[in-house]
Parts: sequence; C-alpha cells; structure tokens
Amino acid sequence: MNQTPFYRIKNYFRSATLAGTIISISWLIPSFTTPASASLSESPKTIVDEVWQLVNENYVDPDFNHDNWEKTREELLDRNYNSKQEAYRAVRNALNKLGDPYTRFLDPEAYQSLKNQTSGELSGVGLRLEINEENQSLTVVEPLENSPASKAGIQPGDEIIAINGQPTSLLSLEQASKLIRGESGTEVNLQLSRTGKGLFSLDLTRAEIELPRVSYELRETNQTRVGYIKVKEFSSHAAEQMREAILDLKEKNPEAYVIDLRNNPGGLLYASIEMARMWLEEGAIVSTVDREGGDRAFQANQTALTDKPLAVLVNGNSASASEILAGALKDNDRAVIVGSKTYGKGTVQSVSSLSDGSGLAVTVARYYPPSGTDINHKGIEPDVKTSLRRSDQVRLSSNPELQGTPQDPQFMSAIDVLRQRLGKTTAEAASF
Repeated sequence: MNQTPFYRIKNYFRSATLAGTIISISWLIPSFTTPASASLSESPKTIVDEVWQLVNENYVDPDFNHDNWEKTREELLDRNYNSKQEAYRAVRNALNKLGDPYTRFLDPEAYQSLKNQTSGELSGVGLRLEINEENQSLTVVEPLENSPASKAGIQPGDEIIAINGQPTSLLSLEQASKLIRGESGTEVNLQLSRTGKGLFSLDLTRAEIELPRVSYELRETNQTRVGYIKVKEFSSHAAEQMREAILDLKEKNPEAYVIDLRNNPGGLLYASIEMARMWLEEGAIVSTVDREGGDRAFQANQTALTDKPLAVLVNGNSASASEILAGALKDNDRAVIVGSKTYGKGTVQSVSSLSDGSGLAVTVARYYPPSGTDINHKGIEPDVKTSLRRSDQVRLSSNPELQGTPQDPQFMSAIDVLRQRLGKTTAEAASF
C-alpha cells in the first residue's frame, strides 16, 4: 500500500482525532486502496486488513507495545464476521493491545463528524443554540455572521418551537442541532417565537459555514490596553482567523496581548505552526520524530505581525496543538505562560479514510518543543502558576463572557505580568 509519508502531506485536507476530550495533532492521509484479495473485496475483512496495514506501516512504536502484530493479523483474518459491526469490534480490540488511546478506529459517522469539526466548517444555517434554564425552550444564543440564519433576521433570544414540523419541546440540544444541520443547498423549516412578534415561520437554505474558532476584543484593564484573543480549537481556518484578529487589534493600538488557550484540546499541527510564526520573528517552533528516527523541524520565518509583550493562558485541558504554540512561545522567551500545567500530549496522529467511509487515527510521530523536552504525560509548566478555585472554575465555565475580564483570576495574573514588562507599577495603577 503506497502512502505519502506523513511529514510531506501539505495540500490535502488535514484533520485530527478525538481521544476523550483531547484532539490530536494530525494530518489526514488521502484515501487509499488496499490490495486485498478477491475473497476479501466484499467482506468486512477488508476493513480489518486495511486497519492492520496502516498500523503496521505507520505506527510510531515498531515493537507495537510488545504485541506480535503479525500474529494479530492472522487472528483477525482467520475469523468470520457476520457484519461490519463485528469487524469494527474486532479492530478496536486489536488496537487496544497497543496501549495508545490516540490510535483508534472511527466508524463512518464518527469519522464524518471528525472531518466536519476539524475543517472548521459545518453545513447548516448558522445558529448557536442553548436550552433556556427557566422555561427549557430551545433558544437562539446568536446567529453566526453572514449565515443563512443571520440573513433571515433570526435574533438572539428567539425560541425555536419546531424544526420541519417536529416540536422541539422534548428534544435534546444535540437532537435539535442534528435536525437543523444537513447537506448544503437543502432547506429546513423553523417555527420560531419572538417576544413582541409571536409565532412566525422561516424556510432556510443550508450552506457551508465557517465556524469562528478565534475570538478577540480590545480590553482596558488596570489602565492597560490589552488585545485579548481566545483560541477555542486549531481547525483549518483558525490560523487565518488569528491573523485577522492580530491585524484588527493592531489598528486599535494595544500595549500588549493575551492569548487564551485554556480548555483548548488542540487540532491541526500546521495551524499551531502558522500561529507561532505570527508571534515569533525567529527561532525553533517544534520538531517531530517518526519511528525511523526521521526528524522534521519547523522554524519561524521572519513573518511576525507584532513584537509587543505577550502572555498565554493555559490549564490542564490545554493539549496537543495548544502545547506546541505555548511551548514555542515559552522556549523562545516570546511570551510568559500563565495558569496551570498543561495536559501533556506529545504525539502526532495521521487520520486515514477507509474503503467503507470509516476512518483510522494512528500515532505516527512524537513531537518536541524547542527545548527538546518530552512533554508527553508531563505537560508544560507555566512561568506564573495561578490555579483557580473550584468555585471560579464553575463560574467561568457557566459564564464564558467573564473569561478575560477582571472576574477572571488567571487573566488578572497575566495583566500583572504584562504591566511589569511594560514598566508599570501597582502604585501607578492606584494613582489614576
């Protein structure tokens, strides 16, 4: 089976894989054809053999966690499978022997969901929804900019009463969202209710919508003008959204910046590298090492957009690509890292499509920050440790609008550090 080596893949759609709540740094390897025998061509064994071949050729540990991988293939292909589901279970059991939670099989639905997530796009009408705590109604938080929903005039606070005639009163948020999403170009009917207007109905045509994964705002705190940038995920559009954020904020003349990577589970390797280059004029960013010892190093390329003081917020859920960006900025003394120790995921996955629409994520390399430290299972220690009390965690999680404000202790620690770098003092702040 011929495949492009993982470190050369640049122009294909690149994806990531889920492991619990952590998104792996990865490339998506293009579809391939496994040279299976005719007896396997219409059998669930086809998928079994495709999975085995991919792991055999690409898995980072050539000892396969001390498992006899050739014997595993024999055992898998000696069995008879009455359905694809049986084959899926057998594949998952075989992968468990590797002891690697990031090497995993994805059924067709999970694989498609993964591609949608990490592409940074969805096919739908562009609504952020919630279940209203007071009346349990399905309520619009906001329509996304330039989406079919925003163009149709849907407003925050509108209640969705029915979707294609199906009442929403007994639907979960996930069920309702699934009904609204659909193939681009198709229509969905929403019955809505708005205070002062009553019931009304809209027919919306679904479209491909770019999801905002980077949000930003100029904030003045303690007489310091700070460009606050929140990165939720490293999707395929995240780097260009970061560039837009920096350029827009520069027009407002901030004195310093804060990048918030807290609870960011990671995503695409190249997104993190591209972002690092926006902040670093020179220096190493990250290196990857495959099972053959092949080393690929990524450097800054003198394309930094600003050199103003920078702080990065992290916590125990900052993982994968978040750790690459934080590690590069920390090791090059470009930013001060504030918060709590990061998750500690130092491996790279490739995600491959299989012949029946399912997918496979395989750990193909380990990565190292510029310091060369192995952060896997260890994480990155912040320069300024600031832990949140449980009550603060709950408050900031349930009220995201408080993140990056004076109500956010970790953000305020970052502001204190930035003020010191700007030569400002606490006494100066008190004198205003």
